[in-house]
Amino acid sequence: MNDVPDFETILLSRQDRRLTIMLNRPDVLNAFNTVMHVEFIEALVFAQNDQGSDVILLTGAGRAFSAGGDLDQMAHVIENPDLFDKEAENAKRLIFTLLDIEKPIIARINGHAVGLGATIALFCDVIFAAERAKIGDPHVAIGLVAGDGGAIIWPQLIGFARAKEYLLTGALLSAVQAAEIGLINHAVPFEELDARVDSFCDKLLMGAVEAIRWTKATVNIELKRLAHAMMEPGMAYEARSVRTTAHRRLVTELRAKVSAKNKP
Repeated sequence: MNDVPDFETILLSRQDRRLTIMLNRPDVLNAFNTVMHVEFIEALVFAQNDQGSDVILLTGAGRAFSAGGDLDQMAHVIENPDLFDKEAENAKRLIFTLLDIEKPIIARINGHAVGLGATIALFCDVIFAAERAKIGDPHVAIGLVAGDGGAIIWPQLIGFARAKEYLLTGALLSAVQAAEIGLINHAVPFEELDARVDSFCDKLLMGAVEAIRWTKATVNIELKRLAHAMMEPGMAYEARSVRTTAHRRLVTELRAKVSAKNKP
């Protein structure tokens, strides 16, 4: 059964009863632009209703899991801030859809997971990361509020004190550090990543499908409650931060730094 939809920025594939969703903009480290944001939600909706799969694997193409938001897209929104209203709606749809999926979602963090990339990974059910990967939510480093989910999930995983430390500074953690404090489940050598992920997915696929799904659904009740309480004000604060001079300045500086780095 290979009847999976085609997307411009997402690759879907099915192996037995495992559906893989691969973020596929490797040239920009799988950063999210508008097209990818919408297509990722559509891919999640497909996965939720897919009769041919019982486990979902989420990963990235190339060197990164996802670098988060696309800098060119950010610059465009700075000049047209009303466009952020649509982005806010997509952000809410993304998180609510992730939480509504009853199938277990396994994150394979093959490289850096930053900003929205980290948020998506952390909302997965079990997270395996290559030791060389770094994970963090540096919204504040570009003058933005971490309103698109980070403020919800980080405290649930590592407690308020640690979550505030990392969210208020935007610091990145190594995968090993993240595993040590319980932010992710496993940090493994890159050459062992696929074997570890495959083994765990196979274990789930051999289990009782309904019991696994409904256990996840029960655990997610509290996360859904928090998401419904926090996403609206979080995105409202982020919308305000989009319009600040600090955000404009920091994005301009970061784009210049990236451009200089990429010059031959």
